[in-house]
Amino acid sequence: MLFGRKNIKPIVIPEKRVAHWSYATCAYCSTGCSIELGLDSSGKVITSRGNAKADVNRGKLCIKGLLEHELFDSKGRGSEPLIRQHHHEPFAPASWQQAMDKTATAIKTIQEKHGRDAFAVVSTGQLLTEEFYTLGKLVRGCIGTNNYDGNTTLCMASAVSGYKRSFGSDGAPGCYDDFDKTDCLMAFGSNLPEQHPVIYWRLKEAREKRPFPLIVVDPRVTMFAQMADIHLAVTPGTDCVLINAMMYVIFDENLADTAFIEQHTKGLSELTKIIEDYNPKLAQKVCGIDEDTIRSVARLYAKAATAMSIWTMGINQSTHGSDGVVNINNLNLITGNIGKPGGTSLSITGQCNAMGTREWSSCSGLPGYRALENPEHRQQVADFWGITPDFFPEKRGLTETDIFPAIETGEIKGLWLVATNPMTSMPNTSRIRKALEKLDFLVVQDSYSDVETNQYAHVYLPAAIWAEKEGCFTNTERRINLTRKSVPNYANSQSDFWIFTQMAKYFDHGSKIPFPPSPELAFDEMKALSKGSERLLDISGMSYDKIEQATGIQWPCREGETGQARLYTDGHFPTADGKANLIGVSFFDNNEKPDKRYPFWLNSGRVVEHFHTRTRTGKIGNCNKFSPIPYMEMNPDAAKKLGVKHQEYVRLISRRSDAVAMVQLTHRVAPDMVFVPFHFFDCVNRLTLGLLDPHSRQPAFKQCAVRIVPVDQQEAEQLSLKRRHF
Repeated sequence: MLFGRKNIKPIVIPEKRVAHWSYATCAYCSTGCSIELGLDSSGKVITSRGNAKADVNRGKLCIKGLLEHELFDSKGRGSEPLIRQHHHEPFAPASWQQAMDKTATAIKTIQEKHGRDAFAVVSTGQLLTEEFYTLGKLVRGCIGTNNYDGNTTLCMASAVSGYKRSFGSDGAPGCYDDFDKTDCLMAFGSNLPEQHPVIYWRLKEAREKRPFPLIVVDPRVTMFAQMADIHLAVTPGTDCVLINAMMYVIFDENLADTAFIEQHTKGLSELTKIIEDYNPKLAQKVCGIDEDTIRSVARLYAKAATAMSIWTMGINQSTHGSDGVVNINNLNLITGNIGKPGGTSLSITGQCNAMGTREWSSCSGLPGYRALENPEHRQQVADFWGITPDFFPEKRGLTETDIFPAIETGEIKGLWLVATNPMTSMPNTSRIRKALEKLDFLVVQDSYSDVETNQYAHVYLPAAIWAEKEGCFTNTERRINLTRKSVPNYANSQSDFWIFTQMAKYFDHGSKIPFPPSPELAFDEMKALSKGSERLLDISGMSYDKIEQATGIQWPCREGETGQARLYTDGHFPTADGKANLIGVSFFDNNEKPDKRYPFWLNSGRVVEHFHTRTRTGKIGNCNKFSPIPYMEMNPDAAKKLGVKHQEYVRLISRRSDAVAMVQLTHRVAPDMVFVPFHFFDCVNRLTLGLLDPHSRQPAFKQCAVRIVPVDQQEAEQLSLKRRHF
């Protein structure tokens, strides 16, 4: 008997008497799992399960979704609005009217004194789409600031930029069903089993039915890399070099789809001229993949009847992120793998509704993929909302990553943060802290009052969470799904939709622009605004009831249609001449690289138990207990040289700051690399550099250099204990 125990306690599964199941969509990652919440006879949510009828997840859920019902009663929920004069003073409870009055007055005062753009708004990928649309109305149509963005800039901006540059529009051209149709899959910087477990299950099931090669490109031996047929441990930040070398081989050996290139693309001569410099003999010295392997993988991909590429943050979070996406698109365009089953460039999106903010929030443009730079688009939206088009700016303003430096310079005086936590999520957080301290006014709108950024707020607005609200999400494959309101709002919190509509009443245009009283009526308004045979993003054929009945519908879905699984199936692209752009990408090595003083690459990423800054999962016991504190993966050989032992604490030092983490020895990382999950407050993002991609303005979280030094173990233990409160 193990450990001398003689009496074994039987496993007991507590009975959960569900009286009613409520329809919802999981509010964590972008997979878009359909979920059902079980309510008991008193109306309390007591369990959750996957919806077996939904094609996305077919009844499956990951650990986060299985425990998502525990969010409603989790600790730290905001129960009432809070206000204070200075961020170093204690908060005082307030009524909603007092909090709204203070916020609206501060916005107007700042704008009157310093100009409309002196107040900025940063949103999220976590709101419902109808809330995004309403926030866009409020910011673009009422408040009038052009400095408005979402935290999706930290995760998906490079994918958006790359899609627009290559195809003329944002929007993933493929879908999950392509896993069942492809003959070769190449994954760049994506660790599906931990980042998107249910998407990985879809892929794994497809390969079990019909085996096909899986190639994973990642500097780290991730769980996904361990399960691949070929793992390419590329030098961090050099994906463009690898892809250019692959295209060199494809053209050199006449493996390109010349018919597709001639009919559906332009820019071939520019592309081929650039890749002449990327002979695998030379490229191998930069990207770290030997010549023979590059040639072998290029042939495998090009000769497959169909081939597809997926990617996540390993591509996007780079100074070359947008170029990386463009180059993946180039690879698929020259092999004819766009717009057909099993052939696609599929960005695996980050947040549950990152697509919704891209489509409808008006962060980078106007609703429905309209551009501020297009006078016709400004006129369309102005007419629809009942205001004059000259109220809109003629180009987008600052992105999130440019807003914080603008606070430093005094250009921005006030900030409204909606369901985002830059004190943990932004690179170089010491700099972010100083910027927040400098603000004349900060309002934080979040479901949790203990969110780290709230330390610097003047007003806190408690928002309802997830299935306390009603509305839609759009997932990675453009599938719109619905969440029904399952339970009343917690305490005196309010839905984000309600907060935005009430705030609009404080501004002149709030009486001119119609703000529907319910999310469903807002959705009807979005349908009308999307309608048009020439519009790629058309949702006019949808309704709440149709979405629930179908367990999700993909756009475009025009009136009388049932949704479209793939884009560009006719070979026509939303560019001026209808052709996709082949864009040659040259590699510029501006990464911060290891040297004698800072000898280790620092890589960061997700773990399966947590989501983003742990605002939610850190409160769920069965998520948090498997990964409760910051840790660092380190190669045993490197640790031996430094005298570092397994499960000791060490201090990591970069050119920006330092951080303490517990060591986990593993061969998953190379001797010159360490990996730290990014979920933990006051840890890895104290170190990150955050150089920006010139096209997307997305930070390079994954390429910087650190050194490792000893730390007093007792002091580190106390610091670790203190961090568990966040």
